[in-house]
Amino acid sequence: MQIFQLRYFLLSLSLLFYSALLSAQDFSRLTIEELQQVGLKANGLVQAARSQVDMAEAGVVAARAYPNPNVAIKVGPQSKRMPASVTGPANDYREVNVSQPIENPFFRSARINSAEALVGARQASLDQVRADLAAQLRVRAYELILRQEQAQMEAGIFDLMKEIQRRIKVGVDVGETARFELIRADTEVLSAENRMEAARLSAERARVALIQLVPDALQNGFEINASLNDPVEFPPLETLREEIVRLNPEIQRLEAEQSSASQRIDQEKASVLPRVNILYENYTDAQFSVNVAGLNLEIPIFYRRRGEIDTAIYDSARIRETLEYRRFEIGQLLELAWQAKEIARRRIEMFEGGIVKEAQLALDIAQTAYRLGERGFIEVLDTQRILRGVLAELLQARFELQSAAAEIDRLRAHYPRESIIE
Repeated sequence: MQIFQLRYFLLSLSLLFYSALLSAQDFSRLTIEELQQVGLKANGLVQAARSQVDMAEAGVVAARAYPNPNVAIKVGPQSKRMPASVTGPANDYREVNVSQPIENPFFRSARINSAEALVGARQASLDQVRADLAAQLRVRAYELILRQEQAQMEAGIFDLMKEIQRRIKVGVDVGETARFELIRADTEVLSAENRMEAARLSAERARVALIQLVPDALQNGFEINASLNDPVEFPPLETLREEIVRLNPEIQRLEAEQSSASQRIDQEKASVLPRVNILYENYTDAQFSVNVAGLNLEIPIFYRRRGEIDTAIYDSARIRETLEYRRFEIGQLLELAWQAKEIARRRIEMFEGGIVKEAQLALDIAQTAYRLGERGFIEVLDTQRILRGVLAELLQARFELQSAAAEIDRLRAHYPRESIIE
């Protein structure tokens, strides 16, 4: 018994220690998938959409409920208005009325099916919110990486300008270089410093924009364990077209709403049938005791719910037309995202295929020639600006590739959903 208690104590202690480790989990360095998982758990819009699903499920419970009976009880004393020899002895009056509605089975079935279809629509809306948020997190994360790399590039250019400025100052001090060159170098150093500070502030703004999507879940000094060079792989375009028709949350939501609207039409048509109430009455006074059973029929003769039926039909037509248009539009959005991905990939291949190397080689040659006195400072600046522009376009092309990939994943609702706790 003591051994069992010791084992139980050690197991409890280990569980507490493991829980403490989980609660103290450090989100200082996250992959894109981990960032999406954290965001999907912490974002309030996801929680609100999940509440909509819970509300729809509660609506199914209400739709399946049977109507309650109506019970009326009347009790009171009787007063004699004539002599007791005529009326008999006085007694209490008691009356009990019970009414139980009997639901039309077609009406009930349509109501339940409509509520269940609405659950599917709300679940699809939740998936849409998740997919949108996951795509935003991915784009914001890569934007942060882009701004950080731009800041590093501007810092490297600033260091280069500072080194050139130092060499020119030495040349001016020994009388080998005109002071005009030093003034130009000072101007370029200030310009590079301003660009470096602006790039650093842009990186901070990108960090704040990312934190806004994940409230109270990220540390201020967090880092993204990813790169703009991350591979982007997708199935063929034809496969993606088929996937989006099946997996896109908005299409699923509209299909569920279309099903719910069709069931509402059946529900309104079924409500035209007569409504039945089973009645029971018990009456007791000084002389009589009466038990009566019967039926109460509500027969729609003058108004057969034509307005409600037409409203349900038109609402179903509206949803159907919206569904057809959104199917076409989402297909076009896939085409646009795919073309953007291919354009960005070709631009990256073009820059990495030789343009960056040639621009870097031109800058190295210009710097060497400047140190040897064969070229002036203006040639170094020109080649440096060319390289800076090429590198900036390469970084932007890589970011556009990741953005296009995020849009494709959003359209097909591809995100790390296996870690989401319902």
